[in-house]
Amino acid sequence: MTTPAPAYLTGSLAPVTDEIDAVDLEVTGTLPAELTGRYFRNGPNPLPGQDPGHWFTGNGMIHGVRLRDGRAEWYRNRWVRTRRFTEGASYVSDRGVDLTAVPANTHIVRHADRILALVENGLPYEMTPELDTIGPCDFGGRLTTAMTAHPKEDPVTGELHLFGYGFAPPYLTYHRLSAAGELVESRVVDVPGPTMIHDFAITDNHIVWLDLPVVFDMDLVGRGMPYRWDDSYGARLGVMDRDGRVTWFDVDPCYVFHVGNAHEDASGRVVLDAIRYSPDAFTAIWRHIGGTSNPAAETGGAVLHRWVLDPVSGTVKEEQLDDRNVEFPTFNEDRLGRTSRFLYAVSSGEVVKYDTTAGTGQARNLGARPGEAIFVPASGARSEDEGWLLSIVTDNAGNGSELLVLDAAGLDFVASVRLPRRVPAGFHGSWLADR
Repeated sequence: MTTPAPAYLTGSLAPVTDEIDAVDLEVTGTLPAELTGRYFRNGPNPLPGQDPGHWFTGNGMIHGVRLRDGRAEWYRNRWVRTRRFTEGASYVSDRGVDLTAVPANTHIVRHADRILALVENGLPYEMTPELDTIGPCDFGGRLTTAMTAHPKEDPVTGELHLFGYGFAPPYLTYHRLSAAGELVESRVVDVPGPTMIHDFAITDNHIVWLDLPVVFDMDLVGRGMPYRWDDSYGARLGVMDRDGRVTWFDVDPCYVFHVGNAHEDASGRVVLDAIRYSPDAFTAIWRHIGGTSNPAAETGGAVLHRWVLDPVSGTVKEEQLDDRNVEFPTFNEDRLGRTSRFLYAVSSGEVVKYDTTAGTGQARNLGARPGEAIFVPASGARSEDEGWLLSIVTDNAGNGSELLVLDAAGLDFVASVRLPRRVPAGFHGSWLADR
């Protein structure tokens, strides 16, 4: 009997087999002329015939669309040419850990004019605006740990906050880059073990850590992602001031892949919005994306949740904000770390907009599978939600994809760019406006 292909090699996750270029793409509707720049989206895409053992470990491929003055000039897709991709280099060997032998498959961001392809277990890889790979970046030799795929650029100072976690001590290290891109601070943060920390948050004066019960397991090395749920580890959130002092708050067991925004309220409490998985929901989704469950099976879901953390009293309040199963929260990052009202997320067929002040949500049913919806603010915007949402959307039959542009205020259709191929479901991306 033929063994079925794992979930991460089939359906909406199925990789494409080559790199292509296309120009003068078909546009439906009217692209705002202000959207002049590049939309890049990263995700796993193993080479033909490869089985990476887990969705999270396939080679990174970036899909790019160039928009200019109301036109869609080009589409191209490129694998990130890491040492793992070009040389088959091993991440762990008898010589230790090679932070350049990684898939670089999770995110792509720009800071201080460097475009960086990111994955959380190694160094970033610098890319050109045309998606050629320049090479690994360790910021002049100063970055000696892995780098998170979710760094946070402070919109006020221009600094980039980031961290690295690992399976051996130090388990967690905080780093800070200047607005000019120089690594100016590194600080070990004490956590009890090798926890998988995918994301974090910043506020005006604090860093917010997620120390949750998904941990490294040496017995799972060589079998996909060597992390598992551990009831005995505990679950806590940490609020770290800029001097490195951390106040920890025990919370109900859960896991968070992605945070929304965080801020300090008028009383000095830290408010964090994030997408929360219960223990059962995490176990189900982890099995699914690891290829050990039926792709058609119910995989559990995650919901928008809020924690209010009081460093003075040491108390924490937890609240579920909605019952929709959603992921990939985004917002107007001009408000990153400060009070914000609107949060966007996606489900299996919808883009959802939350008004976290009013406690309401609205959804636009697309009749297709959306990817992460990136918010792009309008120039001179008079309101927080004046701008657009950009998302790569694939029809439910898996035959074709488009770059969809929605008005962020009302989720109304603005335009779509027909892409020359199906784009596999992936992770995160960025809008890089021309400067």
